[in-house]
Amino acid sequence: MINETFDNKSRPVITAASFYGEQQHICDTAIATFSRVVFSEILERFEHEQIGEISSANRVKPIYLLNVNGRDTAFYLSEIGSSSSSNDMVDVNWKTGADRFIFFGSAGALDNNATRGRYVIPTEAYRDEGMSYHYAPPSDYIKIKNSDALTGIFDKLHLPYVAGRVWSTDAIYRETENNVVKRRSDGCIAVEMELAGLQAVSDYHGFELYDFLVTGDVLDGDDYDCVGLNGANHDLDKFFVAASVLKELDK
Repeated sequence: MINETFDNKSRPVITAASFYGEQQHICDTAIATFSRVVFSEILERFEHEQIGEISSANRVKPIYLLNVNGRDTAFYLSEIGSSSSSNDMVDVNWKTGADRFIFFGSAGALDNNATRGRYVIPTEAYRDEGMSYHYAPPSDYIKIKNSDALTGIFDKLHLPYVAGRVWSTDAIYRETENNVVKRRSDGCIAVEMELAGLQAVSDYHGFELYDFLVTGDVLDGDDYDCVGLNGANHDLDKFFVAASVLKELDK
């Protein structure tokens, strides 16, 4: 069973060192985006240098170093989905030394009245994916460790937000009516694809994860509505919020 796969008693056969050799120590913070548009726009606006790359059979992804509010910060385009994004995080840590990660992305609204016009700060993630069960003991939800710290920063920055549970699933075409009802009844206000895995990996390796979302598509109406998805994916405001979060974390 997938919920019986967590094993912290034996060593991994494959590690990042298997592919990349000795760990690098270039910076301590990374900002990740899931948007190719945000990625290219930020590289046009910020001076940058390539400090590494993540390579696989179908893609070579560069990792860049930006100066964000006076701090050297790794910046990369994360893969989508719990497994791929979590593996990317481990690789970026190994290639750069970063152990503090700021993520932002889009989500589907399960409670559009609560999330519309606000950032979403996840407090717990429902583990409807596979990655987290290899890094954390089985449970329905995983606590998002730094959600309280992030809400405090958003309060200080006077940013509109709502905090609550989210549903992590890789299976976008299996977000069924019954499962939407179940997750809403649990108090989930949004659905996304990565967070449960990212948090489990962060807890296992001792990374600090800060994650916020913007809802675009809406799943709580009579018909699915994806009109707002493009903006939620690609608007640049989220990067500059991430930069402000980093500035507050450094105080």
